[in-house]
Amino acid sequence: MPKPAKQIPPKVVFGVEEPVLRLLEEAGILFLNIWHCFKFIFTGRIDWMKAIVQAALVGFDSLGMSILICLIAGSVLALQTAAKFAQTGADNYVGGLVALAIVREIGPIFTCLAVGARAGTAIAAEIANMKVTEQVDALRVMRIDPIRYLMLPRVLACIFALPLLTVIGEVVAIVGGMLVAQAVANLHYHKYIESVWLYLKPSDIRFSLLKSAVFGLILAAISCTVGLNAKGGARDVGLSTTKAVVWISIIIIITDFFLTWIFYGTSYDGGA
Repeated sequence: MPKPAKQIPPKVVFGVEEPVLRLLEEAGILFLNIWHCFKFIFTGRIDWMKAIVQAALVGFDSLGMSILICLIAGSVLALQTAAKFAQTGADNYVGGLVALAIVREIGPIFTCLAVGARAGTAIAAEIANMKVTEQVDALRVMRIDPIRYLMLPRVLACIFALPLLTVIGEVVAIVGGMLVAQAVANLHYHKYIESVWLYLKPSDIRFSLLKSAVFGLILAAISCTVGLNAKGGARDVGLSTTKAVVWISIIIIITDFFLTWIFYGTSYDGGA
C-alpha cells in the first residue's frame, strides 16, 4: 500500500497564515500602485492621448454589454412591480421606483460588472502577457515607469468612461421599464415619466456618477495590478484574468455598500 502524501501545513508568520499574508501583500501593492497613479496626476505627468485611446476602447468594447444588462434589469424591475402597483392603485410610483433603483444602485453596479467582465479582463490579460514575456522588464531597463506608461492611462480611461456608460445604461434601463410597464399594466408614458421626474433628485444623479468614477478607478487598478503581478507562462495569463474579474466583483460590491452608507445612510437628506 502506498503511503498517503503528507499534508504540508500553511506557512505561518507572526501567527498569520500564508494565504492571508499573500492577500495583504497584494492589497498593499494595489494601494501603492494607486498612490503612484495619483502622484503622476498631481504632478501633471499624464499622457492624455493614451488615456483618450484607452477610454475609447473601454467604452466601445463594453457599451453593448452594458446597455443589454441595464435594459434587462430595468425591464425586469418594471415587470415585477408594475402589475402589482396597478392593482393597488399605486401605479404613480412605478416610474419613481424604477428610476431610483436604477440610478442609485443597479446602474452603476451592473455597468461596472459588465465593464469588468469585458474590458477589465482584457486589460489584465494584456498586461499579464507583457509581464510574462518580459516586456515590462524591458520598460524598466529603458527607465520607463510601467505604472505611468501602462496603468495610469487605463485608470484615467475607466474613471472617465464608466460614468458615461452608466448614464447611457441608466437611460436605457428607465426607458425599458417604461415600455414594459405600459405593456404589462397599461401604464401611460406620461404618468411614468412624471413619476420619474418627481422622485429622482439631482443628488441621486451626482452620486451615481461619483460612484461610477470610483468603481472605474478600482476596476482599472485591480486589472493592472493583477497583470503586473503575473508570473510564469501562458497559464498564468489566464489565471490573472480570472483573478481580476473575481476581485473586481468582490471589491465593487463592498465599496458600493460603504459608499451607499456614507451618502444615504448617514448624511443624505433626500434633497437636491
